[in-house]
Amino acid sequence: MAGINWYYYFTIIVIACGSIPKGYDEGGFSSSTGLSSFKQDFGLLPALWANDPSGLADRKANISSFGVLGAAIGALMILAVCDRLGRLRCWQLSMLVWMTGNLMQTFSSGILGLMLFARIWGGLGAGALTVVGPLYLSEIAPAKSRGMVVSIYMVVLLSVLTLGFFISYGAERGLPSSRMQYRLVIAISLVPTGLALLASFFIADTPRWLASRGRSDEAVAVLAKLRHGSAAGKHREEIEAAVTAELEDLQRQIDDKAKALEGTTTWIIIKEIATLRTYRTRFLLGFIMQLIAQWTGGNGITYYVPDIFTLAGVTGNNTSLITSGAYGIVKLVFTMAFTWGLVDVFGRRVCFTAGLALQCVTHIYMAVYMAVWRDVQNKAASDAAIASVFVYAVGWSIGLCTVQYLYSTEIYPTRIRNVCYAFNMACHWFFQFAVVRVTPNMFASLDVWGAYVFWALVCAIGLVVLWLWAPETKGVPMERMEELFDCKWYMGWKAKVDLSSSSPSSSGADGHRSASLSSSGGSKPVMHNNITRDCSEKAGVVQSSV
Repeated sequence: MAGINWYYYFTIIVIACGSIPKGYDEGGFSSSTGLSSFKQDFGLLPALWANDPSGLADRKANISSFGVLGAAIGALMILAVCDRLGRLRCWQLSMLVWMTGNLMQTFSSGILGLMLFARIWGGLGAGALTVVGPLYLSEIAPAKSRGMVVSIYMVVLLSVLTLGFFISYGAERGLPSSRMQYRLVIAISLVPTGLALLASFFIADTPRWLASRGRSDEAVAVLAKLRHGSAAGKHREEIEAAVTAELEDLQRQIDDKAKALEGTTTWIIIKEIATLRTYRTRFLLGFIMQLIAQWTGGNGITYYVPDIFTLAGVTGNNTSLITSGAYGIVKLVFTMAFTWGLVDVFGRRVCFTAGLALQCVTHIYMAVYMAVWRDVQNKAASDAAIASVFVYAVGWSIGLCTVQYLYSTEIYPTRIRNVCYAFNMACHWFFQFAVVRVTPNMFASLDVWGAYVFWALVCAIGLVVLWLWAPETKGVPMERMEELFDCKWYMGWKAKVDLSSSSPSSSGADGHRSASLSSSGGSKPVMHNNITRDCSEKAGVVQSSV
């Protein structure tokens, strides 16, 4: 037990709890809107909207989606202050904002305007936490285990999402249909988040941020603590040497980033993204991935999955909530399988291709079921529809649910990474807001089956476009990513990097010089620091000769 660094694991758990607001919103809050007590308080009973089904869809969509709208704004706002205030203070501030919003939602007592305001206010904090939480974890983890540590954030999120459905089930079964019923479901998430907020005052900011602000002594102390600096004797000397080496590497990265961004403004970087082909191609790929990911149904289905199970033939609200909880478990298991195995074994392309294919097939079947068998007592068709929802969860979990984040962290050089990441996060949240907002209206106006036809078409288009465009990034060093984008965008499926050559294609980790030189596009040979490349040769496979 003496070899366990309790401070390090304590820090990871505390920061990972920043995923609870988003996870519980998708599981706990979304399912609480289906409780009879919530429907009575906020006028969501179908009998009240007998002559206006679209009005009912609008009200339900607004209550669910305004939290996502707030999250989109919060994610952008926190990016503007994260470097100035620090990762930890931003995390604490974001958690406090979300908790106050949650309290307002709990005691809104049927006042629709207050509920909508509270959803946006709480969303500000939830969206900010999705940015600052993974950023904090990535900066405290050793390089060899960074992916594993950051993935804990998603594991906590999906675990809480699943738990939310079961909490709603317990409230439906065990509590009378009064305000206390839905208030308990909404407010219970304040317990773990409140404890995490208190615990956060016993941890420090990241060594990387401290070093970037010139607080080197503090950075050394925190890094030593994270790397078990309390050890004694020879082991302590080894740890101190490792800490010194890690801090030197960290400072070198900070200096390289400052050099890459020296003399630039956001506007200059935006112009470079628009004019340099290699930057533009990568920027557009990230944007298209976010667009396709959300409009395949994405998180919109998760928010309304109890209703979807009811449409698929699950009878009774309690049974629907139990089935929704099982849906959350499937997402959790396969997201963990993807993060901790599949993505580094089979690669990014195999995962998102298989995921989109599974989503497309299930959408096609659900479209047929909703059009032909929904109002007919056909148990076999109903069972297949229920199964297809779970298959969809598998496809979403191993595909674009997570691959989009990987590409966003891998394909951009230092010079444009902050701008592209901010834009990607904004697109992620605004597209998610749009999907969550329009899904009930699509069900109402397109008779449910039309919505599935639309989602199936997006999946089919995404399969073709991303299969052609997105190169395989598994095992490719970040400083060599530019080599994957030297060719025409539709030849990305054949792009490769000769890893037997250790020479990067750029003048540095940033890759700015090589990007500028190759901005003319086309298939002409391009010179990159004594590396000659002809993208037309061998159907787009990158050839390097030193």
